[in-house]
Amino acid sequence: MKTVLVTGGAGFIGSNFVLYMLDKYEDYHIINLDKLTYAGNLDNLKSVENNSKYTFVRGDICDEELVDDLFNRYDIDYVVNFAAESHVDRSIEDPNIFIQTNVLGTNTLLNAAKKAWEKEDGSFLEGKKFLQVSTDEVYGSLGDTGYFTEDTPLAPRSPYSASKTSADLIVNAYFHTYGMPINITRCSNNYGPYQFPEKLIPLIINNCLNKKPLPVYGDGLNVRDWLYVGDHVEAIDLVMHRAEPGEIYNIGGHNEKTNIDIVKTIIDYLNKNVDNTITEGLITFVADRKGHDWRYAIDPTKIGRDLGWKPKVLFDEGIIMTIEWYLNNREWMENVVSGDYQKYYEEMYGNRGEA
Repeated sequence: MKTVLVTGGAGFIGSNFVLYMLDKYEDYHIINLDKLTYAGNLDNLKSVENNSKYTFVRGDICDEELVDDLFNRYDIDYVVNFAAESHVDRSIEDPNIFIQTNVLGTNTLLNAAKKAWEKEDGSFLEGKKFLQVSTDEVYGSLGDTGYFTEDTPLAPRSPYSASKTSADLIVNAYFHTYGMPINITRCSNNYGPYQFPEKLIPLIINNCLNKKPLPVYGDGLNVRDWLYVGDHVEAIDLVMHRAEPGEIYNIGGHNEKTNIDIVKTIIDYLNKNVDNTITEGLITFVADRKGHDWRYAIDPTKIGRDLGWKPKVLFDEGIIMTIEWYLNNREWMENVVSGDYQKYYEEMYGNRGEA
């Protein structure tokens, strides 16, 4: 039985990864360590909450005592670190929590893993790995052409991306200084089920259904590369099991879209299939975000060459799958937007605990 410590496993990508791993592997025990902040939702994992191969622990990756205790209690083979504050706008308003969680939290996890996995001679136990899940935003912004590769210089432009860059550099330093087995993955914008509705796609879907204004920054022409979350978690699985320690991989979908195109695509689908009063008249252009990166686009050639990965879901297919998921899970969306479940978590788990 292999044991995987997944941090932030109640969030969007983390919960999709937990579900994927429990479905694919019979001999894996998944420990989900999640602080359950506003974006962490155990409803994402309701289907596996009674699975004997799944353990949920409520806690903070910055809690050194708790993290050390998990490594002492369990023979952890892999750490997959999804836990992060990840919303750029929130980082502009309050950078401190991003530094705390994304930088210091990552370092706490690294130290615990190092203590548990390092042998007396300074080498590391076989079969162990720390996988840092990062973002293409560490590379900064592109012009109208070109792609981010693994060799692109890091040039973050927001407090969020700067905190993720810092974490990446610390993880990489543990490989070069101590020989710790690590990998780093950097993905483009994810979309799919269970995404918190502060992000563009679920926000637009929810606002359309409720006839609320659809806020679009600036002129809406900023470009993002979109990756279906199911393709992303498959790529992480490959990196976990097959990548050489120390390697960094970009994971992208080759699905570049402007923000306004995304908004209009969602409106068009809902207008034709749900409610013909949902129209582009809901679009409201708002003041642009401070330091708004113009374009992200990832070159995933390396992971395709080394590990045989390529995205399976084209955007035109994935966006319909995603819209339909939110239409079929409106109660989930309403609960997330209202935040009512947070009071339940406090009553059930307190500040720290295990179920």
